[in-house]
Amino acid sequence: MNFEKEDADQLLAIIKARRDVRGNRFICDPIEDEKLSMILEAGIAAPSVGYSQPWKFIIIKESKTKNSLIDNFTQENNKAKKIFADHPLYTQLKLEGILEAPINIAVLYEPKESEVLGMTSMKKMGEYSVVCAVQNMWLMARALNIGIGWVSILDEKKVLKTLNAKKNTQLIAYLCVGYVDKFYKESELKTLGWEREKLLKECVTFK
Repeated sequence: MNFEKEDADQLLAIIKARRDVRGNRFICDPIEDEKLSMILEAGIAAPSVGYSQPWKFIIIKESKTKNSLIDNFTQENNKAKKIFADHPLYTQLKLEGILEAPINIAVLYEPKESEVLGMTSMKKMGEYSVVCAVQNMWLMARALNIGIGWVSILDEKKVLKTLNAKKNTQLIAYLCVGYVDKFYKESELKTLGWEREKLLKECVTFK
């Protein structure tokens, strides 16, 4: 299959329009099963080291589970507030949407017991493969005008216990997924001045 320049332009537009969505942007409209399936299909279409496909997706809708996870976030966020005590912007940030998003998705890495092609030297490649799946999901969601927020201020072990995950499983991403009232034109943290955007020339060297 060959693609045209217009296809590449559209893909780049979707990539540049992707945003990390906070809880104050989600609305209560449910996500259609077909669109959720498309997001998950995009995830499992990601490349994986040695074709290991080491991902596992847990779809979370129940309030009881969400409440346990918001307690987890609150405890970890209180620790983070102390770390960023000198940064006045931190307390203004809404850093999750666990309760507000209609769907949460825990994206897990399930390592194989046997050796995996391509992982004999770089042991983290399996985890990186799952990150590729997360990016695919994020871009498909944006193409469907659905928002995703990645919550990283969580105690991983407690999350896995709450979800009754298999032994040796790792939490790679905890995603809040739902329709939003709007997408920001630029990254919220960029707009607030948390960090400046790097220029392409700062990230590339030639040897």
